[in-house]
Amino acid sequence: MNLLLTGGAGYIGAHVAALAEREGHTVTIVDDLSTGVAKRIVSPVITINLAASDAVEKLSTLMRETKFDAVIHLAARKQVGQSVEIPEQYFLDNIGGLANLLLAMRQENVKKLVFSSSAATYGMPTLDLVDEDYPGVPINPYGQTKLVGEWMVQNAANWGLKGVNLRYFNVAGAESKRLADTAELNLIPIAIAQLKRGEQPIVFGTDYPTPDGSCIRDYVHVEDLAKAHLMAANYLTTPDQEYATFNVGTGQGASVLQVLEELKKVSGIKFEEVLADRRPGDPPRLVANTDRIERVFGFKASFGLQEIVKSAWDAAN
Repeated sequence: MNLLLTGGAGYIGAHVAALAEREGHTVTIVDDLSTGVAKRIVSPVITINLAASDAVEKLSTLMRETKFDAVIHLAARKQVGQSVEIPEQYFLDNIGGLANLLLAMRQENVKKLVFSSSAATYGMPTLDLVDEDYPGVPINPYGQTKLVGEWMVQNAANWGLKGVNLRYFNVAGAESKRLADTAELNLIPIAIAQLKRGEQPIVFGTDYPTPDGSCIRDYVHVEDLAKAHLMAANYLTTPDQEYATFNVGTGQGASVLQVLEELKKVSGIKFEEVLADRRPGDPPRLVANTDRIERVFGFKASFGLQEIVKSAWDAAN
């Protein structure tokens, strides 16, 4: 396939691009490089700010000159805390950027889209394993922009768009040093960076209703996530799509303390965690029900927690 990949210089996007190229797909990358890293990718980057006033014109020209079979849209702001501080910027960039992309796709008759969504759309679910039919009640502006994005993809079916929303759970790990997650936004890269600075990792909350008192999350290897994107693009080539939304996770939960125990093993550093108060808005447990993606795509995560943590540590050192 000939793929347009937005946000392809980002941590996840670069893994999707690398796998797509290995599988023989042609990849064109669009990224404004505000957070992406150009050296992660081997293909040239076309620099476009998707939320800018001239984005539709630039994207339409690109789509006209290069006939794409599908678009994989990952470009977005993704810091939950920052989204609370500057929600207007998140709505402008995440929703405005997607709107411009959809306008260009409509204008140039590009009708297949894989949209990068998030488990943040679920908010504070009460299920042990949350499935795609659980009502979306996001508790922060970031999650709200992802849920609105899913609605936008759904509404674009009116002009013929075939769309898939992939709700990521906690993405971590790395294929190589070149593709390492350099942003300190999630537990594993934050803890690794703290250790490299000689600091002790912090655990926010040890009084949750979980076996060890710390939050439980579903950690999925970024290489598995990349595989899910290409499966989704292939799914859009079939005559009919029964579902538009899929969780991408492992179906297995690991607590913050369990993750840090794995980090002690792979790093060889016998650190002591710093125990701190809860952060507002952290659900005690967020683990994917993966039945749908396993049944429809045949997707099954290949990597477990130990492999995820080890690959992240190796890529950062």
